[in-house]
Amino acid sequence: MARKPRLAPAGYPQHVIQRGNNRSICFECESDYIAYISWLKKFSVKFDVGIHAWVLMTNHVHLLCTPKLDNLGVSKMMQALGRMYVRYFNHKYERSGTLWEGRFHSSLVSNDEYLLTVYRYIELNPVRANMVETPVEYKWSSYRINALGTASSLCSPHPVYLGLSASGSRRLAAYRALFEEKLPQAVIDKIQSGTRRGLVLGSDTFKQRIESLTGHRLKQEALGRPRQKSKQLTTKHSELA
Repeated sequence: MARKPRLAPAGYPQHVIQRGNNRSICFECESDYIAYISWLKKFSVKFDVGIHAWVLMTNHVHLLCTPKLDNLGVSKMMQALGRMYVRYFNHKYERSGTLWEGRFHSSLVSNDEYLLTVYRYIELNPVRANMVETPVEYKWSSYRINALGTASSLCSPHPVYLGLSASGSRRLAAYRALFEEKLPQAVIDKIQSGTRRGLVLGSDTFKQRIESLTGHRLKQEALGRPRQKSKQLTTKHSELA
């Protein structure tokens, strides 16, 4: 059966997940993370994709990014990045075969309702996985850039992030304040399900806008604002999301 086309209109942010095949390790040591980041920089520039937030976990990667001109920009970037990194990894560790779990997963993200929530979701991954107690402790994410102002040639601030304040110091403080409250499990589940299934994170109005723009009718699940209350789920998969 033919694959359904990705919904990837230029100018709209996407949450992207690339997993290791069978959850296998993708980053063995510090030089692996450095190599991946260097090629992410290269190909994000080549294919004109703005990278707003990221985290490199041991067996998967999360990105929040926006194709600026070409609606295939993210796919082109991920394909080039994936091929380059697999060649590097296989040569370094004297292995062969696939490294990634097929196609990457992605979902469109509404600027107004979910964008900053997805920032938090991505940068809190190491905390949920019990690797660190606070996001600032984890080296391979964008948190220190977005929350502390650490210089980065990779990070492209999204207008919603810049809208937190016209003052740089106040913007950083406002961003840090977002992390003072724990993400509700219902929101975590919604983001995970939406990205895994290629759904849209946003309201019905946002959904209708995407339908009009792309000419594709969207699935009905995982649309609308996140529920305020939901029973807490204790499934283990959130630690590895």
